[in-house]
Amino acid sequence: MNMRRSQNVKRLYIAAALAALLSPPTSHADETMANSTYTYIKDSLSQTWAADDYELFIPVNVWHNRNYYSSEKIDSYNEQPWGLGIGKYRYDSDGDWHSLYIMAFSDSHSDTEPVAGYAFQKMWRPNDEFRLGAGYTAGLTLRKDFNYLPLPVLAPVASIEYKQLALQSTYIFGGQGNGNILFTWLRWQLK
Repeated sequence: MNMRRSQNVKRLYIAAALAALLSPPTSHADETMANSTYTYIKDSLSQTWAADDYELFIPVNVWHNRNYYSSEKIDSYNEQPWGLGIGKYRYDSDGDWHSLYIMAFSDSHSDTEPVAGYAFQKMWRPNDEFRLGAGYTAGLTLRKDFNYLPLPVLAPVASIEYKQLALQSTYIFGGQGNGNILFTWLRWQLK
C-alpha cells in the first residue's frame, strides 16, 4: 500500500510539474489587460448611468423566421409586441451610442417579458441628422415559459436614425422551433 501511495504521489508531482511547464506564463501585461478591460467596462457603465439624457423604447414588431417554424406555430405566435421602455443614453467622444435600458413587452405567447441591459453601437454619420449604428446588447430577461428565471441576453443591435428617432432591431439566434426572431422597436431620444 505504501509503495502504491508513493507512486501516486510521484505521479501527481510529475503531472503538476508538466502542467506548470506546459501552461502559458501569466505576465504582468495579461493582468494589466484584464484590469484595463474591467476598468473600461466599469467606467462606461458609470458614465452612461450618470448621463442626463433619456430615451423611450416602443416595441413595434416581432418576426419569427419562417425557415425555423412551422406555419401552425407561426399562426399561434404573437408578432405585435405591445410594450414600453425607458433608458439613459450618451454619445462618447468617438460619437458612439451607449445606453442602459429597461423594457417590457408582450412576447410570442402574449405574456409579459421584461428585459434590462446595456447596449452599445458604433455610429456612422453620413450627415449631421442621419446616423447608422451597429453593435450589441447584453442583459437579462424574464420569461413565463422559463418560470420567470433570469435569462442572459447577448445579441447584435442595428439602427437607422434620423435626428431623435431611431428604428432599432436585434436578432435573437436559436435553433429549429426556438429563437431566430427579429425584434424591432422605435427609440425616441428625449432632449
